Amino acid sequence: MLSGGLTIVAQAAERSSEATQDRIRLLEQRLQILQTQFEQTVREQQQKIQELEQELARLRGETSQQGAAAGQNPPETFFESPVHSRQTSWNPTQSLPWRLGQGGTYVDVGLVGTFAAGGSTARDIEGSLQLGGHDPNQRGFTVQGVEWNLIGAVDPYFLGSANLLYALDAEGESEFELEEAWLQTTQLPAGWQIRAGQIYAPFGRFNGRHLHQWGFVDAPLVVARLLGPDGLRNPGVQAAWLMPTAFYSELFLSLLNSGGHGAAPFRGADSDHHKEDGHPLPLGFRPAENDRGVSALTDFLWAARYAVSVDLTEEQTLLMGVSAAVGPNSSGMTGSTQTKVFGADLYWKWRSPRAHAGFPFVSLQIEALLRKYDLGAYDWTEAAGAGTPYLADGLSGAPAVLHAETVTDYGVYTELLYGFRRGWIAGFRCDFVAGSKGDYERALWIFEGTPLSRDSARSRRWRLSPNLTWYPSEYSRLRLQYNYDQRQGMGTDHSLWLQWELSLGAHAAHQF
Repeated sequence: MLSGGLTIVAQAAERSSEATQDRIRLLEQRLQILQTQFEQTVREQQQKIQELEQELARLRGETSQQGAAAGQNPPETFFESPVHSRQTSWNPTQSLPWRLGQGGTYVDVGLVGTFAAGGSTARDIEGSLQLGGHDPNQRGFTVQGVEWNLIGAVDPYFLGSANLLYALDAEGESEFELEEAWLQTTQLPAGWQIRAGQIYAPFGRFNGRHLHQWGFVDAPLVVARLLGPDGLRNPGVQAAWLMPTAFYSELFLSLLNSGGHGAAPFRGADSDHHKEDGHPLPLGFRPAENDRGVSALTDFLWAARYAVSVDLTEEQTLLMGVSAAVGPNSSGMTGSTQTKVFGADLYWKWRSPRAHAGFPFVSLQIEALLRKYDLGAYDWTEAAGAGTPYLADGLSGAPAVLHAETVTDYGVYTELLYGFRRGWIAGFRCDFVAGSKGDYERALWIFEGTPLSRDSARSRRWRLSPNLTWYPSEYSRLRLQYNYDQRQGMGTDHSLWLQWELSLGAHAAHQF
């Protein structure tokens, strides 16, 4: 018995020792992460000091040769790096580190507020003239978004981030959104990375960009119309593979829920453009019974993107990508219909070999989208028999019978930005979006005594948008933009918007 007791004690001691060793390894890994972050902070501050010293030298009349002799080479960045400071007193150029729990986990906290003021000759500004969910939405003032961001290392294996956004609609009602909240791996082998939570689908260049990363006051027309006012974002998971090539080459694949506001062209909670004229339009009519949730893999929204980037010269970089998204829209009697969206994008940037803080530069971005939307057959006879409002044939007055068909929508936008001097950027964007006329639009339909015209949410329109942006620093921004809109069947409208933005604390690097 004595030997058995000694064995138990020895085993317990061994387990305790193993637990202690695991704890030591975890603490060592955390220490390594903090040391790496500290070293990065020191490098960034040294670069910032060098830049300020060179600016002082210039103001004092020193020649560029004197500055070069002193070894003061400023970082060439277009406000792309988050700035962290180790000063004892806080100022707006620092992140706000929060320490959470006994483990000593630190979270960088940042706040970005974006506001606009202006007006338009159009009366239907929100939802019709301005398609994006965070575009200026009325004459006067608009709170486009106040975004609160938290990001930090969860442990040696995961990174966590959350973006919470507050805004006001045209009626002054508060809107609160969980834009993103995800957990991302940091140590998977072979260039793999997994992200899970509330995420943006990997589609194109614009989808997934936060409001403060936009080059213009509003979202491109084709993106807002074909992907939805809030873009493609929903709970799900994403896998990314950075390929082992001599140039940047990455493949993304995601699986997301297909319902809700973040999946408007699929099983979106509602389609706001169906209510433009005060009554439902037949495009994508989806009975409530078709929202059956998830019962198969085909009930999810699938999205994929492949991107490749090459350096054309030391001053020029080219990035190209192709994207696709497919999922159910559940329209018609059976609900077995789908939406398919395809996209191609190109981004080119030139930066002068004598650039100072990233200026001067020229960038060109082009993105084209094509959407195939299946319309399921639907017979309104049952609705008429139940005494509920129904769509009627405009000639006979009988309940409408809609046949299955696929309608196509497409469009493109082009953005040109010219950073002609430090902190000043001139921009020009051209938008075009249109849709093929569906069979359902060739007939005369009546809903509750009101004739239906062509679906204005799919008609042809284009927009020209010159703007001028001034960055007093990387923590504030002023932008003036004019929009010339031409909408088929609705004429021409002119809009002028002034946007201003503030940034406090940490803010994530702008997407290249």
